[in-house]
Amino acid sequence: MDINKMMREAQKLQAKMQQDMQQAQEQLAEERIEGSAGGGAVSCVVNGHKQLISIKIAPEAVDPADIDTLQDLVFLAVSDALSSAERRAEEVMEKVRGGLKIPGLDMGGFGF
Repeated sequence: MDINKMMREAQKLQAKMQQDMQQAQEQLAEERIEGSAGGGAVSCVVNGHKQLISIKIAPEAVDPADIDTLQDLVFLAVSDALSSAERRAEEVMEKVRGGLKIPGLDMGGFGF
């Protein structure tokens, strides 16, 4: 068993994984994930890194006498989008990991 050959193979594998990780990060930055509430009265878009991109509020959702409902709808729409972004990031990172559970590489929480 040639230990030097094994080390070179391990280094190649590490470089490939780093490249795949970089590509996954770039892909997630470009992803657009929508969340909504109130039957679409409020919608928002986040990227795969859980950064808020936009919020849209339908005019009929704006009632100056009922700001609490609007606030709840915004909160729910953003929460919906962030949850979807979390699931999407886990899908993308699972492809990078190839099913491997590597300590210190838990990408679900964006620890890359």
